[in-house]
Amino acid sequence: MKYLFYISKSYSITIIKPLMEYLDNTQDKYVILVSRKVKKKITEENIWTDKTVITTVQEGIEFNPDFCLSPGNYVDFRLPGIKVEIFHGIGIEKPSHYEIRHFFDVYLTSGPVVTEKFNELQKKYGYFLVRETGWPKMDHIMSYPAENIREKYGFPTVKKIILYAPTFSKKMQSADALIGIIPEIIKDDEIWLMKFHEFMDKDTIQKIGELSDPRIILVSTHDITPYLYIADVMISDTSSVIYEFMALDKPVITFRTMSRKDKGIDISSPEELRSALDRTLSDPAEHSAIRMKHLNEVNPYLNSNIATNIFKVLEDIIKNNELPKKKKPLNIFRKLRILYHEKFRNGHLK
Repeated sequence: MKYLFYISKSYSITIIKPLMEYLDNTQDKYVILVSRKVKKKITEENIWTDKTVITTVQEGIEFNPDFCLSPGNYVDFRLPGIKVEIFHGIGIEKPSHYEIRHFFDVYLTSGPVVTEKFNELQKKYGYFLVRETGWPKMDHIMSYPAENIREKYGFPTVKKIILYAPTFSKKMQSADALIGIIPEIIKDDEIWLMKFHEFMDKDTIQKIGELSDPRIILVSTHDITPYLYIADVMISDTSSVIYEFMALDKPVITFRTMSRKDKGIDISSPEELRSALDRTLSDPAEHSAIRMKHLNEVNPYLNSNIATNIFKVLEDIIKNNELPKKKKPLNIFRKLRILYHEKFRNGHLK
């Protein structure tokens, strides 16, 4: 079998990593089709030097994959193979998570609450399959070599470490409200790690960089996973990274989160942040049972077998000829957008 990974954002690197590791132990072949931004990132961080990385659709066509897997909202329609959506996060609160853009033949969902909604959409459209496998990045998180990780990264074990990882969406982001108060409430026995989404407003990131506070560290690497293990508590909003942190049974504080408010302490004003943090640090297990309840609905697969699940499902789809006979819509407008980006923006994978 031949697989193509369609990667347009650097945060997708860790999503496909468990899938690549699985295939490395098989006779199957794969290539990684990346955008210019991802190509720059993997060059800077010396990633995938032993992998087959391609940068053009023509190379993908020549590879002729059986499956194209995309941890994103779209995949180039000109590529051969069955198009598979593996998602760029567990953004279950966001309406865009459930938007059908008519590029995919198969949707691989993270857990029961997501599967239920996509099954309803499958009944409506009729041309794609829905299979529940778990979200592949969870394999990377749960099997990450985290022993003595604070020492490896140079963080003192006596400090409390707070990870602030907000989303970038204007309607859901917390940075505008919280950035100003954070320097005022930091205690001397704390270190605050700031991990911003790559789409975060650049002025916001610059404000943090200008603080010159040794207790605040800006994290710019593509992989947040080691910092999930390093941190004692996460502060966020409606970012799907919350569920990644919760998988380690660690506490979260959210700012005006859109749903599932009881997964941690949810605050509605910046002035509540310090007291919420003190409460969380004094009793990190307070919401543990509720966290596990939400994970059982959102992504219950925490045994590092998601990659195995995914390839078993894909192999069965071909073996049993499971794809619906109904064809996808023409989807002309979105296809033209892909062609536009390729022609006028030096490659549509921005």
